[in-house]
Amino acid sequence: MVASAPPAPVKSAMRTLDVIEFVVAHPRGVIAQEISAALQIPVSSLSYLLATLAERGYLVRDGRNYVPGPGLERLRAAKEDLPLADRVAPLVRALRSELNETASFFVRIDDDAEAIVTEASAQALRYAIDPGARRPLHALAAGKAMLSRLCEAELAEYLSHGARARMTAHTRTGEEDLREDLAKVRAEGFCTVCEEATAGICGVAVPAQIGGEMVGAFSVAVPAVRFDAVLEARIKALLLRAAAALAEG
Repeated sequence: MVASAPPAPVKSAMRTLDVIEFVVAHPRGVIAQEISAALQIPVSSLSYLLATLAERGYLVRDGRNYVPGPGLERLRAAKEDLPLADRVAPLVRALRSELNETASFFVRIDDDAEAIVTEASAQALRYAIDPGARRPLHALAAGKAMLSRLCEAELAEYLSHGARARMTAHTRTGEEDLREDLAKVRAEGFCTVCEEATAGICGVAVPAQIGGEMVGAFSVAVPAVRFDAVLEARIKALLLRAAAALAEG
């Protein structure tokens, strides 16, 4: 039997690794022209690669020099030592890449859901939310996903906080309605909300846990004109996969 040949290396991946290794070998910093000359990479191609590596934090630009960035340390760190945003960011990026819809991770801050990581869809018609932005828990798919994991005493305390804002004509604000919604989330394991927080936008979310403790929710937001049962099922499967990966990690 003739052994099969090993797969050929991917040129773009090799270039990326070469650049990282070259910069790490020169911790005082190197300029783009030095990298280009040493690795035989055209400056025109190198500029895009350097910009991407800097955006992800693997390199940092110091004047004209490029030096190793904090992203490299994150690769070496134990997952339990990483901030929550760093742990969920790769999973959020994967959701956005696979669906080309806006994906986010939310945490609970009092009566609000706050986006700590978000990746916007590349489609012309899309929903966008900035990291740090907050929305009321009761109107957001991620908010209801998190509320569904509260014990009865915690939920009763939340519901006692007074009137909840009506964000759109579809927002469900009453206690009976919310309890009905949360019971459905508990039974199904995910939450779908259409046009409750923002007119024309549907959201799907699942609660996320680490070590058995609820830490937030993964969410995908889609313009209502693109949202249907087939897409909802696909989003649900990918969200559940992301939540399982975080719990297992």
